[in-house]
Amino acid sequence: MNDHTTLLVTVTGRDRPGVSARLLSTLSVFPVILVDLEQVVVGGRLVLSALVSVDEGVAPGVSRNRVFAEIRAAVDKTCIDLDMDVEFSDGNGRVGHASPEQLHVTVLADPLRPGALGAIASCVARSGANIERIERLASYPVTSFELDISGADPEVLRGDLSMEASTQGIDVALQPSGLHRRAKHLIVMDVDSTLIQGEVIELLAEHAGCAQEVARVTEEAMRGELDFEDSLRRRVALLKDLDASALEEVRDRLVLAPGARTLVRTLKRLGYECAIVSGGFSQITDALVERLGIDYSMANTLEVVDGKLTGQLVGPIVDRKGKAEALRRFAGEAGVPVSQTVAIGDGANDLDMLQAAGLGVAYNAKPVVQEQADTSVNVPYLDTIVYLLGVSRDEVEAADRDGELDGPAD
Repeated sequence: MNDHTTLLVTVTGRDRPGVSARLLSTLSVFPVILVDLEQVVVGGRLVLSALVSVDEGVAPGVSRNRVFAEIRAAVDKTCIDLDMDVEFSDGNGRVGHASPEQLHVTVLADPLRPGALGAIASCVARSGANIERIERLASYPVTSFELDISGADPEVLRGDLSMEASTQGIDVALQPSGLHRRAKHLIVMDVDSTLIQGEVIELLAEHAGCAQEVARVTEEAMRGELDFEDSLRRRVALLKDLDASALEEVRDRLVLAPGARTLVRTLKRLGYECAIVSGGFSQITDALVERLGIDYSMANTLEVVDGKLTGQLVGPIVDRKGKAEALRRFAGEAGVPVSQTVAIGDGANDLDMLQAAGLGVAYNAKPVVQEQADTSVNVPYLDTIVYLLGVSRDEVEAADRDGELDGPAD
């Protein structure tokens, strides 16, 4: 008989308190080292796996097979007492071998069907990679699972996953593993059609009676068909002589994107700083800063003289290049490396910012933006961004409960 290096013990059965404690207590009387341990609960059923190896420092020269045989007998008895099933298998000698580069695949869908997740798993397998762990991050407002994988070429797999996600109608993000993932401490968001629903300039244009013309120019600019600065100046010129009171009316009509409050509240409670950068107007974004507790902001400023808009802008233009510069400046002020920032946007003028960030997320974005961003989210809930950061729905709710002790965060 082969003298196996490790023993894998897998216990299954009805979940209840104390199972893991009993298994570990049983193993504790043997001269073994705990190499790995994983526990999951699915539909009230527990799956608990422990990988052990003989501690040569405590029991030099001892037969591993003899120790493992004694463990089998003891664990069998424990599982009979617990009314659990147990399976033993060779651990394939995994002790002391570092895993290949680890990657995270995050899947978002509403709803998520087995075939879609199976297609993603098949895509991973075709790349020669191995799925080491699957964890559910959320069941609402969308379903999200995270797959920990190893042995893949990130660039090749990213392209394959993107095509499969498009075919299945789901969102998939691929990111490297490591502490830096949870160390992203600055999130920078576009405002119009990202943090809020709709475009502010179009709301102002309704007051000025030029809504259709402004909307047409806005759409061309967001698709990247027009230079943003030129298009902005053209649209602002159409607002000439509009009474400044319209700004207050628009502020009162702002509707946040679904999940916007939850996203900002959760990230701030988890230690993130939040910023907004907008091709819109500071007269509007300043209200959002106060309303949501935003840490940094930058936007264009409408010129107002004698209570009316002049059709001109004051100061430098926040355009595509300006948004990327703002992200870098905010990161510097926050003391966060640019590689540890997250940017979210939907339009062509967000592309430089998305590409400069450590993680660029195209949120319900135009095709040209989705093609060039690190990942895309196409569900109508802004707070699903937290799942891309490895934050589960349980952690969101725990942050909310902790925050209640200090009063509302909004």
